[in-house]
Amino acid sequence: MPKRLGLFGVFVALTGIAFLKAQQGTSRAENFQRMSERAEKQGLAEPFKGITTNGTVEPGLFPIRSTGVSTAPVRQAAVRFLDSLTKAQRIKSTFTVDDDEWRKWMNQHFYIRQGVSFLEMTDRQRDAAFNLLAASLSAKGLKLSRDIMHLNETLAELNNNDHEQYGEWLYHMTLMGEPSATEPWGWQIDGHHLIINYFVLGDQVVMTPAFYGSEPVIATSGKYKGTAILQAEQADGLKMLLALDEGQRKKAVLNFSKTGDNNLTEAFKDNVVLDYAGVKGSDLNAAQKQRLLGLIDLYISNGDAGHARVKMDEVRQHIDETWFAWIGGNETGSVYYYRIHSPVVLIEFDHQLPVGVRHLVANPKVPFHDHVHVVVRTPNGNDYGKDLLRQHYALHPHQAGTG
Repeated sequence: MPKRLGLFGVFVALTGIAFLKAQQGTSRAENFQRMSERAEKQGLAEPFKGITTNGTVEPGLFPIRSTGVSTAPVRQAAVRFLDSLTKAQRIKSTFTVDDDEWRKWMNQHFYIRQGVSFLEMTDRQRDAAFNLLAASLSAKGLKLSRDIMHLNETLAELNNNDHEQYGEWLYHMTLMGEPSATEPWGWQIDGHHLIINYFVLGDQVVMTPAFYGSEPVIATSGKYKGTAILQAEQADGLKMLLALDEGQRKKAVLNFSKTGDNNLTEAFKDNVVLDYAGVKGSDLNAAQKQRLLGLIDLYISNGDAGHARVKMDEVRQHIDETWFAWIGGNETGSVYYYRIHSPVVLIEFDHQLPVGVRHLVANPKVPFHDHVHVVVRTPNGNDYGKDLLRQHYALHPHQAGTG
């Protein structure tokens, strides 16, 4: 297997390639196109399997069943959004439910995305898009999404108002399949520091992979001054570590030194083999388990209340098989990475190296609090609802490949 560079290493390498090409007279848009195509070619070289601990998917974790939580509001909002689009916009933003378009997302700003962008939407279309997000997410999840978009505007301001690379509206919407009460379908939002994949089958929902982050995470100036994200996730992660006793902490801390980016399951990492590490849930006492569940809920509760409750019930069933791992320091000002990993959920939180504000920091070679990446995944083959889709096709083979 090739050596993993890490996302910042990939970014630097690709940026270097872009610079060389720019020197040869190619435009920024052409460079971004080449970089995007390369990322997709490498990232989609293998068919989807899902994140596993040993290369083998653990079966039977995600049965097709009734949750009792209606998805009708999401479906109705999706139909209204589609109805708001022009014919040309609808054509370029709709795909079959089993299309690889699900897997074509990337955090980096240079990535060329499919679908219809908020930048090109009318006010009415934007309202319809945000209504789809509001129907699918909790108020907290919607606010987080909007705040990430706002902070991307702040990043543009911090780069001499570079709205070609950054900005509030550089986010794209796509829909996979036709909104239906019985057939599989879903939607995706894709842009810098905000990606949500939202799969629906009947009254079941899978809201992963999801990516949240920003640089900066707190706006101290500009149009959206005062906006801040992921502060509870940052603080409560550290509280979780400090709630462990000395023996448990020795197991949880994989490395006290954090010198780079540590997330392992970002864009085009759908098939990562990642073994459990850290301290295991079965080694925690009741209060520590509750604290860990509360930390997980910070992420899961970005989805609507009903489906978040369904997912948390699933998480609780596997709490003894849930591992908590840590890299970095344990002081309030420390930079760190933590990972929560069970058969049914994988969460990564990471303080990252400066990228978009390298020119504004004292030491751009060390991670800092003002650039955070978060990834939420469903291991064992159910990212994008793929395992549910597989089971659906097994029950209805004539529908496979028809969208």
